[in-house]
Amino acid sequence: MDDVVLVGPCAAGKSTLAVALREHGFSVHPIAQEHSGVRDLWRRHAAHVLVYLDVDLANVQQRGRPNFPDWLHQQQRERLAEAQHAADYYLDTSVHSIAEVQHLVLEFLAARQIMSSHAQSD
Repeated sequence: MDDVVLVGPCAAGKSTLAVALREHGFSVHPIAQEHSGVRDLWRRHAAHVLVYLDVDLANVQQRGRPNFPDWLHQQQRERLAEAQHAADYYLDTSVHSIAEVQHLVLEFLAARQIMSSHAQSD
Protein backbone atom coordinates (compact mmCIF):
# COMPACT_ATOMS: atom_id res chain seq x y z
CA MET A 1 0.00 0.00 0.00
CA ASP A 2 1.27 3.46 -0.89
CA ASP A 3 1.41 6.13 1.78
CA VAL A 4 0.22 8.82 -0.63
CA VAL A 5 -1.54 9.01 -3.98
CA LEU A 6 -1.25 12.37 -5.77
CA VAL A 7 -3.71 13.68 -8.34
CA GLY A 8 -4.21 17.03 -10.03
CA PRO A 9 -4.08 18.80 -13.37
CA CYS A 10 -0.91 19.19 -15.43
CA ALA A 11 1.75 21.38 -13.82
CA ALA A 12 0.15 21.26 -10.37
CA GLY A 13 3.38 19.84 -8.94
CA LYS A 14 2.64 16.13 -8.60
CA SER A 15 6.01 14.93 -9.86
CA THR A 16 7.97 17.52 -7.90
CA LEU A 17 6.12 16.68 -4.70
CA ALA A 18 6.47 12.94 -5.31
CA VAL A 19 10.27 13.30 -5.50
CA ALA A 20 10.35 15.31 -2.27
CA LEU A 21 8.09 12.89 -0.40
CA ARG A 22 10.16 9.92 -1.56
CA GLU A 23 13.27 11.70 -0.26
CA HIS A 24 11.49 11.80 3.11
CA GLY A 25 10.87 8.05 2.89
CA PHE A 26 7.24 8.00 1.80
CA SER A 27 5.81 5.60 -0.75
CA VAL A 28 4.14 7.88 -3.30
CA HIS A 29 2.17 7.25 -6.46
CA PRO A 30 1.37 10.23 -8.69
CA ILE A 31 -1.58 9.39 -10.94
CA ALA A 32 -1.90 10.88 -14.43
CA GLN A 33 -5.66 10.90 -13.90
CA GLU A 34 -5.99 14.17 -15.82
CA HIS A 35 -5.12 12.30 -19.04
CA SER A 36 -7.61 9.49 -18.53
CA GLY A 37 -11.29 9.20 -19.20
CA VAL A 38 -11.39 6.71 -16.32
CA ARG A 39 -12.74 9.03 -13.64
CA ASP A 40 -11.84 6.75 -10.74
CA LEU A 41 -8.36 5.74 -11.86
CA TRP A 42 -6.96 6.99 -8.55
CA ARG A 43 -9.09 4.43 -6.68
CA ARG A 44 -7.11 1.60 -8.24
CA HIS A 45 -4.10 2.44 -6.07
CA ALA A 46 -4.46 1.64 -2.39
CA ALA A 47 -3.06 4.42 -0.22
CA HIS A 48 -3.40 5.91 3.24
CA VAL A 49 -4.23 9.34 1.80
CA LEU A 50 -5.29 10.97 -1.45
CA VAL A 51 -3.76 14.41 -2.01
CA TYR A 52 -5.24 16.69 -4.65
CA LEU A 53 -2.92 19.39 -5.99
CA ASP A 54 -4.67 22.11 -7.94
CA VAL A 55 -3.32 24.91 -10.13
CA ASP A 56 -4.85 27.72 -12.13
CA LEU A 57 -4.28 28.14 -15.86
CA ALA A 58 -2.03 31.20 -15.47
CA ASN A 59 0.38 29.18 -13.34
CA VAL A 60 0.25 26.21 -15.71
CA GLN A 61 1.37 28.57 -18.45
CA GLN A 62 4.10 30.09 -16.24
CA ARG A 63 5.39 26.62 -15.36
CA GLY A 64 6.73 25.89 -18.81
CA ARG A 65 3.53 25.42 -20.80
CA PRO A 66 2.89 28.90 -22.24
CA ASN A 67 0.43 27.69 -24.89
CA PHE A 68 -1.56 25.33 -22.66
CA PRO A 69 -5.20 25.88 -23.72
CA ASP A 70 -8.00 26.79 -21.36
CA TRP A 71 -10.29 24.10 -22.83
CA LEU A 72 -7.78 21.39 -21.93
CA HIS A 73 -7.26 22.75 -18.43
CA GLN A 74 -11.04 22.75 -17.93
CA GLN A 75 -11.32 19.21 -19.31
CA GLN A 76 -8.67 18.01 -16.88
CA ARG A 77 -10.44 19.64 -13.94
CA GLU A 78 -13.69 17.93 -15.00
CA ARG A 79 -11.93 14.56 -15.21
CA LEU A 80 -10.54 15.14 -11.73
CA ALA A 81 -13.75 16.34 -10.07
CA GLU A 82 -14.44 13.02 -8.35
CA ALA A 83 -10.87 12.76 -7.07
CA GLN A 84 -10.98 16.33 -5.81
CA HIS A 85 -14.19 15.61 -3.94
CA ALA A 86 -12.75 12.44 -2.39
CA ALA A 87 -9.34 13.91 -1.52
CA ASP A 88 -8.13 13.75 2.05
CA TYR A 89 -6.14 16.92 1.42
CA TYR A 90 -6.64 19.67 -1.16
CA LEU A 91 -3.94 22.23 -1.91
CA ASP A 92 -3.93 24.96 -4.54
CA THR A 93 -0.28 25.14 -5.55
CA SER A 94 -0.88 28.35 -7.53
CA VAL A 95 -0.39 30.38 -4.38
CA HIS A 96 2.52 28.46 -2.82
CA SER A 97 6.20 27.94 -3.55
CA ILE A 98 7.56 24.42 -4.02
CA ALA A 99 9.02 24.54 -0.50
CA GLU A 100 5.67 25.65 0.94
CA VAL A 101 3.81 22.86 -0.86
CA GLN A 102 6.24 20.29 0.49
CA HIS A 103 6.02 21.72 4.01
CA LEU A 104 2.21 21.84 4.00
CA VAL A 105 1.84 18.27 2.74
CA LEU A 106 4.43 16.94 5.20
CA GLU A 107 2.62 18.80 7.98
CA PHE A 108 -0.68 17.23 6.88
CA LEU A 109 0.85 13.74 6.80
CA ALA A 110 2.28 14.24 10.29
CA ALA A 111 -1.10 15.42 11.57
CA ARG A 112 -2.70 12.30 10.08
CA GLN A 113 0.09 10.22 11.64
CA ILE A 114 1.20 8.88 8.26
CA MET A 115 4.81 7.93 8.92
CA SER A 116 7.49 7.53 6.30
CA SER A 117 9.35 4.24 6.09
CA HIS A 118 12.39 6.12 7.54
CA ALA A 119 10.41 7.11 10.63
CA GLN A 120 8.89 3.65 11.00
CA SER A 121 12.31 1.97 11.04
CA ASP A 122 13.70 4.24 13.78
